[in-house]
Amino acid sequence: MNTPIGTSPPRIWLLMSHRTGDNTQLLALAEALGLPFHEKRLAYRPAEWLPRILLGATLIGLDQANSTPLDPPYPDLIIGAGRRTEAVALWIRRHLNPAARLVYLGTPWARLDRFDLVITTPQYRLPVLPNVLHNTLPLHNVWPERLAAAARQWQPTFAGLPKPWTAVLAGGDSGPYRFGPEAAARLAREASDRARSRDGSLLVTTSARTSPAATHALFDGLTAPAHCHRWQPDQPANPFHAYLAMADEIIVTADSISMITEACATGKPTHLFDIESGRRSMRAEESAARKGSRLPPPHWKGANFTSTLWRLGLIFGPDWWTRDIRIVHRELIASGRAAWLGNAVRYPGLADPAQDMGRAVARVRDLMGIA
Repeated sequence: MNTPIGTSPPRIWLLMSHRTGDNTQLLALAEALGLPFHEKRLAYRPAEWLPRILLGATLIGLDQANSTPLDPPYPDLIIGAGRRTEAVALWIRRHLNPAARLVYLGTPWARLDRFDLVITTPQYRLPVLPNVLHNTLPLHNVWPERLAAAARQWQPTFAGLPKPWTAVLAGGDSGPYRFGPEAAARLAREASDRARSRDGSLLVTTSARTSPAATHALFDGLTAPAHCHRWQPDQPANPFHAYLAMADEIIVTADSISMITEACATGKPTHLFDIESGRRSMRAEESAARKGSRLPPPHWKGANFTSTLWRLGLIFGPDWWTRDIRIVHRELIASGRAAWLGNAVRYPGLADPAQDMGRAVARVRDLMGIA
């Protein structure tokens, strides 16, 4: 049974995603709520999407032997992100605790009215509904205390690098856009030229989506003094937050809205790197769009089969099928909080991304009846 609200803290389950960015948001929200929570790590069977789409609330796609058990006590609040968690969340509420509240981050595949609260951002283009909270950027965990602690830990490691320091945050393939070796080499060249022109250094990190080929091209192409970090899963020593804390400016590949958010949260100049070029460029349609109007769909042909399918989905499919990250780029640049690499950032730190977290926490607490 559901714990009566007001007698004790609600039991919270986080349904962890297979994507690092989703999990960062989940943990950030849970930490900001200030309540105990339990992480449920989920593994899935091949083609899990088929029963999820056909049946909705089901565990058929879940590899239960390799997942965290869904044992009692059952949750009063379920928070999930990533479409793979949807069927599991709906099944938990149907079979384990029908009174549980369900919060989802991003955009679900199921109908929006099946969730008590959806916390979303502009790239998902969801409608305005009472149970949908529209934030400006994804949730993040770039708190001042975390940055300060990371800076203290890593300061000796970077001591020999000439200043100023430019952090370079590299992502990977993202829907219609591909971050391959050619783009990685271009990033290395442009970031190195920028650092050398200022007699400074680079702090360079890859991420969970950076391919081995792109990683090699990026690191091999650097010609400025640099500290490089190759992302690995469950790595205990990760200088990511130290890079954010200690850099004078940040270059981030524009495929990753999560890393863009984290960069902007520092209040430092944030430069977006376009991972495509020519007709496939992330900003190719800006010149054809009227101010305030919806961006035209991207050119139909991508760099490979997968990116082409994504582009066709953006052209012909309904909004809830895909996401359009160009919307976030456009809003950040229009507000002056970020700029394409090579342009000046007009108003770094203009908006406080913590406001998004405040809204999310307030809505979740209100949903659970917590003062």
